[in-house]
Order: sequence, then C-alpha cells, then structure tokens
Amino acid sequence: MTLATQLVLAGGGHSHALMLQRWSMRPKQRPKGLITLVNRSSTTLYSGMVPGLIAGLYSRDQAAIDLRRLATNADVAFVEAEIQGIDLTYQTLLLEDRLPLGFTKLSLDVGAMSRPVAPDQSLPAGRVVPIKPLEPALAFLESQDGNSSDPFHVVGSGLAGVEVALALRHRWPTRPIHLLAKADHLDPRLARAIQAAEVRIMHQPADAPANTLPATISSGLLCSGSCAPGWLAASGLPCIEDSGRVRTTRRLQVIGHPQIFASGDCAVIDACPRPPSGVWAVRAAIPLARNLEAAYQEQRLKPWTPQQQALQLLGGFRSGQPTGWALWGSILLGPHPLLWRWKQSIDRRFMQRFQPSVMGKAEAISNGDRMLCRGCAAKLPAATLEAALSTAGVGGLATAPEDAVVLPTKARGTGEALLQSVDGFPALISDPWLNGRLTALHACSDLWACGASVQSAQAVVTLPLAPSSTQQDLLAQSIAGIRSALDPQRAMLIGGHTLEDRNPAPEPCSLGLQLVLSVQGAASHKLWPKRGLKAGDQLVLSRPLGTGVLFAAAMTGATAPADLDSALTQMQTSQHLLVEQLTALEQQHPGQLHAATDITGFGLLGHLGEMLGDTANDSEPLQIQLDASRIPALPGALELLAAGHASSLAPANRRAWSLLDPQAPAGQPAPVFIHLGKHKAGGTSHWAFLELLVDPQTCGPLLISVTPRFAAALLDQPDHSWHAIGRVTQPPMD
Repeated sequence: MTLATQLVLAGGGHSHALMLQRWSMRPKQRPKGLITLVNRSSTTLYSGMVPGLIAGLYSRDQAAIDLRRLATNADVAFVEAEIQGIDLTYQTLLLEDRLPLGFTKLSLDVGAMSRPVAPDQSLPAGRVVPIKPLEPALAFLESQDGNSSDPFHVVGSGLAGVEVALALRHRWPTRPIHLLAKADHLDPRLARAIQAAEVRIMHQPADAPANTLPATISSGLLCSGSCAPGWLAASGLPCIEDSGRVRTTRRLQVIGHPQIFASGDCAVIDACPRPPSGVWAVRAAIPLARNLEAAYQEQRLKPWTPQQQALQLLGGFRSGQPTGWALWGSILLGPHPLLWRWKQSIDRRFMQRFQPSVMGKAEAISNGDRMLCRGCAAKLPAATLEAALSTAGVGGLATAPEDAVVLPTKARGTGEALLQSVDGFPALISDPWLNGRLTALHACSDLWACGASVQSAQAVVTLPLAPSSTQQDLLAQSIAGIRSALDPQRAMLIGGHTLEDRNPAPEPCSLGLQLVLSVQGAASHKLWPKRGLKAGDQLVLSRPLGTGVLFAAAMTGATAPADLDSALTQMQTSQHLLVEQLTALEQQHPGQLHAATDITGFGLLGHLGEMLGDTANDSEPLQIQLDASRIPALPGALELLAAGHASSLAPANRRAWSLLDPQAPAGQPAPVFIHLGKHKAGGTSHWAFLELLVDPQTCGPLLISVTPRFAAALLDQPDHSWHAIGRVTQPPMD
C-alpha cells in the first residue's frame, strides 16, 4: 500500500538542485501535489569548487548550495535524514530513526561514495578517510596539523587524486604530501605537474589489487574511484555490478521500475553509459525535470542522449599560483593560469544561480507588508491575551501565571501532584515528523518548568486540504514525530483528535499542519513555582536564545544554513534530562531552587516579568540584574538582529522593555537592570542585545532562580549546559 500521493526527491545532487531552481523560477512547471526533498544535510557542496575549498581559495559558504532554502523557494518540503533503502513493495523510502516516507514517484540523485578498500583490509580508524561523502572528509582535513612532518597520503591515480594532492600542497605548504598511484594509470603530463609542486609520487604495482593500502600509511584521503551507495542494489534495483550504479532507460526511468527516476553519479543510462561526473549530472537536470513534469501530466516522456565527451576543467597550482588544465577525451591542455580563470568563472556563474536574488520568491506568509512568523511566534501578543482574559472574567490566569496547572485533589488518588498544560502552533517547518517532535518538546517544556515528569499527552492535529492519502501520510509522520519526543521520557500518547482545515492549503501542503498537545505529568517533590525569586539568587539559563530571529530571517533567505542547522539541533534536543539533573541536585541542596519557568513566545524579558510580578506592591521589592556578556545567543542571531531582522511577534514583545525603565514615581528603581558591557559576540550593538531579550523562542531554554551554592554545583556539572546570566537583588533605595 502506498501511504501518500507524492513525489520524493532522494538526494540533493546537482540534477535535483538545478531542477528545484527551475521550479522556483517557473512555478507553473512544478508538478502538482506534495513534493519532498530528502538529504542527509541541509546543504550540498558543488563538486567543481571542492579542490578550491580544500586549497583554501573558497569558504564553505561559497561552495555550498542551501538545499533547505532552495526547496522552500520551489514550494517543496525538506527533510534532513539519512536514507537507508527503498521498500519497492510498499513504495516507501527508508530513513534512519524515522518513519518511512511514502511515494508514488521517486527520483534518485544521491551521488556516490568512495570505493571501499580491498575486502581483506579496513581503513585505519580516524587516519585514512574516504573523500566521499565530502563533509566527513573536510572535517577530517580540519583536524589535521598542516605543519606536521608526518606525510599525508592521497590514494588515487585519477583526476580527483591529482586535484586533491595539488590542493593540499597549497593548503599545507610545508607538510609532506604523497600521492599513491598505480604506475601506468597516472598521465605523465599531470605527473610532472605533481612533482613540480613537490608532491612525492609513490607507485603501486600495476597488478596490485584495487584499493589496496600499504600498511605504512599513517594518515590520508582515499580518492581511488567511486561507487553508488550500497542500499540501491540491496533494495532490489537493477545496478551495474562493479559500480553499483542504477541502470536507467534514456528517459531516466529505472529499468523495470517506471515510477522511479535516477540521475547523476548514482545512475547510468544503459544504452549510452557515461562515467560519473558533475558535468553529466548538470546536463541531466533539464531532461529529468521535463520527464517528471510530463509523467505527472500523463504526457509522453522524451529520451535523452548525453554527449559522448565533455570538457573537464581541472584546477591546480604551479609555483604557489592557481593554474588549470582542460581535458577533452585524450587531449590535455595546460597548465595555464587562463584555464584556471575560465574554470573559476564557470564555477562562480553556476553558484550564482542559487543566490536568493536569483531564485524566485522568498517564502513568507504576508499580511499586507507584514511577514507573519510560525512556531511559538504565532501566539497572541501578551497585551491582547491579558485583555481578553480580563474581559472573560479569568484575569487571574494572566496576573498570576503558572506554566502548568495542578489538577484538583479529587483527581489525584496518589501522593503525587498531577499537572496539565497545553501548547501548540502552526507548522514551523515543512518536515511533518520533525515538526511533530518540536511541537511535543515545546509543550513538554511547560511541565519541565514546574519540575514535573511527563506521563502522557493528547494531540489535536489540524490537517490541510489535500488528497486523503497525503493527509494519511502527514498525520502518520506527525504522530511518529510526537512519539519520538515522548518515548524517551517513558510518556504515552494516549489519544487525540483530528480536524481538516477549511482554507486552501499552502505549498508545500505540510506547512498547513497545525498541532496542539495537552500534556499531563506528575511530581513527587515540591513543585517549582514561577514566582519565588529571593534576593541573593543566581539566575541560570539552560540554552542560548535566538530561534525567533533565525527563523524570521530564514523566510527572506538571510539566515546562514549552518546557523539554522545549529538552531534546529538545539531545538530538537529534549531537556527532560536537565530536569532530572535539577531534581537530583535539589535533593542534595533542599529548598535552594526557588523559582523556574521556560522561555517561549514572550521572550526572556517578558517571562522574567512574569517571574517578578508587581514588585511595586511587594513589601520587599526585588530587582533582577542581568549581565549582557553572559547571556548566550545562537550563532548568527545577534548579527541578524543588528541588521534589522526580527520576528513578527517582537514588536508586541517590546512592551517588556518597560521593565528596564518603567513609568513609575521618581526614585523607584527599574525591576530589571542590565550591565551593558561588551557582549561576547563582539561588536554587537546594544540595540541588538535589547532585541534578543524580546525574541520569541520555540523550544526555548529553562530559566531557574537558585541559591549561589546550588548554582555553583549546577555549573560544575560536566555537560556544561547551563549559563549564569544574572542575579536577584534588593534594589538600592534613595
């Protein structure tokens, strides 16, 4: 049974990237329905720039294509996951630690991996790394000492080995570089260039078994050919025995499986095979896009014959200066600096196609000129909420707020305090599984802030208008994501309710999901109140701030992919273990945890205001002193705030700035005082820091008020999760 009517794009290779760019520029050509791109990371590296990246001529950002933004601009959902296989019977893509993803049509562009070493060998752990996948190989190079006297080996006789060896010589001018190549496989003209660069060539016998490594290699990169991922053949697809590449027709359909398409280095056309190369992957993008578009329109698919030969430009170095070669079949021209400049011009023009100013629209939900954010930034402003509660006669919920409510005594039946809370928001991201996980973690945070463990949850899922099979898949993925957050806490999803939206679905329709969770939990110890601050307390925060501005800026393409990745990694990390840590410390230091809350939609300053209450009417008023240099921010957050980006809820949250300078009688101190020293980000304006204080958080940090002794014990924990950001004092009085 197929779970969904959808097109799944497996892998973010060059063919898929260019196809998404086409659909962002020409949205009418995009197939109708839900399209999902699945890739192991949110970016993909352009292969033509990798030698320059290794050499240090390009930065990572210059060589990376932002797949998440590219998918968003093409109205395509993005799922970051490791692909493990295909279930051909049920037409699902198998993912690591996630529910399989159903498809009616599947397109494969998963690239290649380095050929494994000889069967009787294994790579020396942490010392010899395959060049593909590229990301681990680049991380391995970053860990190396460029000034070491130990030789670094590049294993491979082909063009990749030559380019990598020359790039490493430029990267490490003094470290010995050895190229391990078969004697009869290395072009003599390239060999001379390698020797001129003071790279030592170590010849292997021509009859040596493929990918056999000498035992003397201490560290290096394996660049000796590539093959397709093994799961393609293991899934039952027809593959070339030697390389594992999927066999296709000239229409790019997998032989015997017309619902599956394949292109790039993982595929080969049976009738006109070509070697794996970025050149042919780029050329395949248009034929692939046209045939997928035709297939969904039930039109005739057109065969494609790739050119027999392609011009390949190689980059290298001569006397420390960039140079290049041009290869056409057996004809090799160069080295010459003009060939390098030509290659550089082609590569930069290619990457320019994926810049935000070139790619179609920037995803945003607009209300006039106002961009509306998702996640917890979609909640009502505090002033509107308080006025409505007051009008309804339940104003106490706003004037004495708690993160969760203790159920009446009659409902308990045990000595434990039973708590309940509710939270939710419209889909923050287009991945329904991850969105379900984030919503569940965000809802659980209300109980964690009270010191309770989560026992159960109920979910209300509003689904977009879509075909029933798509709704079925979206619901299944959402529930699986919710359970991924509950199961490690030994909590159960005990029920829920579904609704169907009555408004037209957005594109992709997974953004039309809305999830609300009611969570129930218990605590055997005294609950942590929101209002219990005591003079002398230390304020301790569990994680950095900045999710609101990062997602707001991402809607216009301004957030760096790595910064958004950092935010999502933090957000999908459960904090229930931190609550267990606090509970254990509280047993060692009883009565020393005085107050707690979680920082969510109203920002740090807004929730601090809830903890303070009306200090003017207290017999012993309190003042919070924050140290700006100690308040952590997610990478990129302060820079985006300084550039003028902000969440759509931030303007309403700025009313909390009144805590810094209240409209009060002369001589009354401000409830919150900030030491505005130089922030650790360096050079960040005070204005950006003030904006950080009111930035709405989704899956935000826990904030606790504890004695100095408790704080010292917590900050001494080996996980280093907590940050001391300020203290509670009695304000100076005139």
